[in-house]
Amino acid sequence: MRASFVFSEVVTGLRRNVTMTIAMILTTAVSLAMLGGGLLAVRTIDKMKANFLADVEVSVYLTDDISANDRNCTQALCQSLRTSLQSNNGVESVVFENRDQAYDRFKKIFESQPELIALTGPESLPASLHVKLKDPDRSDAIVQEYGGKPGVRKVDDQKKFLDRVFNAFNGVRNMAFGAALIMAVAALLLIANTIQVSAFTRRTEVGIMRLVGATRWYTQLPFLLEAVVAGVFGAVIGIIMLIITKAGFLDSVFTGDVFPKITMLELLFPVAPILLAVSVVISAITGYVTLRLYVRH
Repeated sequence: MRASFVFSEVVTGLRRNVTMTIAMILTTAVSLAMLGGGLLAVRTIDKMKANFLADVEVSVYLTDDISANDRNCTQALCQSLRTSLQSNNGVESVVFENRDQAYDRFKKIFESQPELIALTGPESLPASLHVKLKDPDRSDAIVQEYGGKPGVRKVDDQKKFLDRVFNAFNGVRNMAFGAALIMAVAALLLIANTIQVSAFTRRTEVGIMRLVGATRWYTQLPFLLEAVVAGVFGAVIGIIMLIITKAGFLDSVFTGDVFPKITMLELLFPVAPILLAVSVVISAITGYVTLRLYVRH
């Protein structure tokens, strides 16, 4: 009987303030969808880092005299650089690429732009030593050590470019979290206002219940459950929004060639349980604090 009464009170409260309830659910849904998007962005960035850093290289470009006269890196200057790199404890492998090989790779990269290929000859591209590191995070040491050595034209660290790309993605992730925070504040205010209005409209019933011996928790539980139920509905709608966004947009962008594809399993676990847990906890805490501050009698 008590459970039936509490349930009926929750349904009555949600129906009585239907417009505020809908606004609360939708605001919660949007905020949780943005939070879920931020969580998926974190997971995607981590996967991208793992994929790209595994292939990151430091390219040591050689001077024009070595590029023109040493096709196999057998002369003293080129050979000494190669041997020095191979003996470095942080280096996993060193691959020499002469001008012709560099030109062949250039043509494959820009095969869709024949006019650019026509304007570029093998002599425009330097020979290079492609250095794969055991720990990509220590690429700066190679750049500093070999940047000024004889025979070296310049040293190109791919990790610096990747860091700029990942910083841009991190900025997008932070914007999603920031927008989620703003929407969450709006949702919390709506939850608090809804509970206050609901408690005010039922103040007579609550007063009578207290007079006949009902405990504070028993009279306040329906209001707490209203907030939690609305939060759960918001979380479910937010998860549905993420699923629709994945199927309608993300699957066509994240094809797996450059960006790792987001699977449905990654969206449903752990993102969906996190959103549900956040909605329940935040709604319950907000409802409890509101009742303690505004519903004292």
